[in-house]
Amino acid sequence: MPANAINAPSAKTPGADLSAALIAHVERALADKAPLRIQGGNTKAFYGRPVDGGLLDTRGHRGIVSYDPTELVITARAGTPLVEVEAALDAAGQMLPCEPPHFGAGATVGGMVATGLSGPRRPWVGSVRDFVLGCRVISGGAKHLRFGGEVMKNVAGYDVSRLMVGSLGSLGLITEVSFKVLPKPRNSVSLRLEMDTDTALERFAEWGQQPLPITAACHDGEALMLRLEGGEGSVAAARERLGGEAVSPAFWQAQREHELAFFQDPRPLWRISVANDSRPALPTGSQLIDWGGAQRWLKTEADADAIRAAASAAGGHASCFTPDVTDSPLHPLPEVLLRYHRQLKAQLDPQGLFNPGRMYAGL
Repeated sequence: MPANAINAPSAKTPGADLSAALIAHVERALADKAPLRIQGGNTKAFYGRPVDGGLLDTRGHRGIVSYDPTELVITARAGTPLVEVEAALDAAGQMLPCEPPHFGAGATVGGMVATGLSGPRRPWVGSVRDFVLGCRVISGGAKHLRFGGEVMKNVAGYDVSRLMVGSLGSLGLITEVSFKVLPKPRNSVSLRLEMDTDTALERFAEWGQQPLPITAACHDGEALMLRLEGGEGSVAAARERLGGEAVSPAFWQAQREHELAFFQDPRPLWRISVANDSRPALPTGSQLIDWGGAQRWLKTEADADAIRAAASAAGGHASCFTPDVTDSPLHPLPEVLLRYHRQLKAQLDPQGLFNPGRMYAGL
């Protein structure tokens, strides 16, 4: 971390607090019984079902509210561009550990939380949800509520702030989020090891039981790609042991942002989430194996039911990242879980204002 960042008590970026205007917008929608379609940078509009509602754009409500590098905590408004947050962190030698994908230049903090999508480091450090300390949310009753805080120790009982992660805006309008951040690793090296898919899966299982400084691992169909990060000694020792050819670290950003050649295949894209040691019998198609085997990206023309049956048989689930392929892009929930979702929706958004049907029809 730069010396000048260590003593900095706080940091802010220019922005605007439009909380009052957002609350007024929700109040009007509540009075008119008019559903709202929440939108930030709109870079992840493909994820989930389409929403029929009046546009509520959060991009004007932006800015880093506070950032204390010594406390490893940053708070930003929902419309703040992710690139702005990442630039502030980078200047202090820190990062968002979960490597959230942008999928476009306009990605915002609110969209990152609402979708809950994480990048290649996720199995080793945690997901977006694991780094959310607190948030402010406008409820379906037009009340501006605060959940959690800015320190890890304040979490007691049911953590509503983390409930917002991955809810696709269906439980409330996120206005502000506090995150825990981490220092950037001192050393990092990316490797390419030639081996087939079966061998790679065996290596994933073997290395997962050993103290290796792995922070990313995927198989692109031809070779195993690894990222090693940590102290100089541990990275050097692991690199000597594992072998392979050093490659550009840009691979991981291209993978995270779906810019690899694999993702240009015109066939529908599915994400299969399974245990990292499972061998799901997926339909015919092209695969990119990520997260040390726990996430399978699948390009296929196969039927949605067949894909989901294969994922379920392996104890996992399947979501479609290509619009208009299936009426239920997210894996259907068992009835008991769907009932809990409905109850939560009824408590936080009783009039069904926010992103109705974005996650599931009728929710």
